[in-house]
Amino acid sequence: MSHHGSSLRSLEALLFISDEPVTSAVLAQALGTGRTEVDAWCEELARGYEERGAGVTLRNVAGGWRLTTHPEAAPVVEQFVLASRHVRLTKAALETLSIVAYKQPVTRHQISGIRGVNSEGVLRALVDRGLVAEVGREETPGRPVLYGTTPEFLERLGLASLSALPALAPLLRAGAGDAEAETAGAD
Repeated sequence: MSHHGSSLRSLEALLFISDEPVTSAVLAQALGTGRTEVDAWCEELARGYEERGAGVTLRNVAGGWRLTTHPEAAPVVEQFVLASRHVRLTKAALETLSIVAYKQPVTRHQISGIRGVNSEGVLRALVDRGLVAEVGREETPGRPVLYGTTPEFLERLGLASLSALPALAPLLRAGAGDAEAETAGAD
């Protein structure tokens, strides 16, 4: 396989494992090449998917490249996702669900602010799966929807009530300790 071919393969693998748009700069760094080259390779991959009528499409959205299912496949994909409500949650879904659980009631804008990325799609998926629901509206201009967890969320976690959620502060402290231990060991 040519160097070009192996670079395209590596690029495609990186895009496949990313559940959010990835910037050309991040991809270029991972592949040890320039942004212009990465953009050209992405365009080439995107054309290839389109030409062979693939079920996936590669688009530059929200400042980064993202591999998504083809819009024409949406009805089948939606039906499959709804039928398999108990499939594993993505990292993005778990992050979003955690924010809703600990901060509820919370708006979509607040969730996106904490995560640093637009969380509309992930939130919609969690609502579709019955883990998150609209619980009211905030009394601010535009009256944004407030989201909270559902009884099914508690059921899935085996919790009697929200008060049974573990306290967050000790978990965050434990995480910080791990990072310090790692850097101390790196010297």
